[in-house]
Amino acid sequence: MSPPNDKFPETRQSAIGGVASGDPAERARAFDTLVRAYWRPVYAHVRLKWRREPEDARDATQGFFTRAFEKGQLGGYDPTRARFRTYLKGSLDHYVMELSRDAARHKRGGGALAMSLDFDVAEDDLVRSGAVTDPHAADGCFDHEWTRSLFASAVAALEASCDKQGKRAYFEVFRAYVLEPELGTGGADVDVSRPSYAEVARRCDISVSDVTNYLSWSRRELRTCILAQLREITATEEEYRDEARALGVRP
Repeated sequence: MSPPNDKFPETRQSAIGGVASGDPAERARAFDTLVRAYWRPVYAHVRLKWRREPEDARDATQGFFTRAFEKGQLGGYDPTRARFRTYLKGSLDHYVMELSRDAARHKRGGGALAMSLDFDVAEDDLVRSGAVTDPHAADGCFDHEWTRSLFASAVAALEASCDKQGKRAYFEVFRAYVLEPELGTGGADVDVSRPSYAEVARRCDISVSDVTNYLSWSRRELRTCILAQLREITATEEEYRDEARALGVRP
């Protein structure tokens, strides 16, 4: 992923800044962005690190974000002290400890979010990966799921971009050569050998040179999508660049 430096404007406010906005609509939009970026890492952390059952982890995830929004807690984040995801994970641990100390006050079923989150899929992914039964999976599960969710969102954005630009064939080539070998043809963590360019060309009924060009374009576009996702969920230029480098993506 090494296209020309198409740097995002530094004046663009991220969702982290938006949660402290005086405009209710902007606050709601920013909160929605952050929930969609972080709900799976939060769920995985509660499920694995705190060893909560699926329904309890689901309730804790919704309750955590609901309280954070209602009390404006995310707006109090100080980027000079920690990365946002480090701050969020610390806030989550504090919240779950509160639940443990005062289970009667935080009853199951309260604090449901207005948006729809597919907890069943998140749980199935954890079970399929073996994380639920692996005693070591809790270590780094929040950051691992954060990375996984970010890339999944970027891939979805890539697919939408291809469709919008009339480049569906580009995404099908990317799917055949990159996604299916890494995720398995059924979307599970299955070891699938990577096809040759010639095999992809035959499958997609294009030339080998087209495969080369389509993959090159798709990788550049995916990098743009990843950086756009990061720009939304980081508070400062320094954090944005640090997170990009940690992902192996040149900012």
